[in-house]
Amino acid sequence: MSKILIVDDDHVLCRMLADQLIKDNHQPLIANTLYDGLNQVRDLAIDLVLLDVQLPDGNGLEVLTEFTGAGSRPEVIIITGQGEPDGAEKAIMSGAWGYIEKPYVIRDLPLHMSRALEYRKEKKKIKRIPVALKRQNIIGNSPALNSCLDQLASAATCDVNVLITGETGTGKELFAKAIHQNSKREKKNFVIVDCAALPETLIESTLFGHVKGAFTGAERAQDG
Repeated sequence: MSKILIVDDDHVLCRMLADQLIKDNHQPLIANTLYDGLNQVRDLAIDLVLLDVQLPDGNGLEVLTEFTGAGSRPEVIIITGQGEPDGAEKAIMSGAWGYIEKPYVIRDLPLHMSRALEYRKEKKKIKRIPVALKRQNIIGNSPALNSCLDQLASAATCDVNVLITGETGTGKELFAKAIHQNSKREKKNFVIVDCAALPETLIESTLFGHVKGAFTGAERAQDG
């Protein structure tokens, strides 16, 4: 059972979401203002916050990091009745799991919520961060790099998918290798696939292999 806080001034929607959460064996809590919502996440062990944007006492996006950084550091999903052009980008960049417009909340919320709670469950399985982090060719000791290495170590101990972003030359592949080297899969193969270099007509064959004669020019079988 997860403890889920709904922060929204739409009383009908709050009740509807709360009823659905109870059916799904979760414990719902309701706050109709940002002030009340922040007080609850500071005082209670909240797992997930469903946060509205336009509330009587402010904008949910502007205080999103206060929710994610409070108390039990809950995951957050933004739910809004007034979509902003860059609202989704702001939400994701601030650490939200998703950005759902209210007309689609019943349809889209279950998937966002299951992913967020599964991620949270995996985080709780972390027992320790490797003391001697393997970081071949990752050089430096700046606060910014150390923060990235902390995230690398946490990712390596989790059984989750990891997306690494950054400009060309910033070391994305080095970090991917380091996550692999510090994970329980260290002894298994680490395969690099440059998707930009794969011809569109050969992607399926390259990734999954083919048998001899599967298409014109397939003169022998090939593993993926």
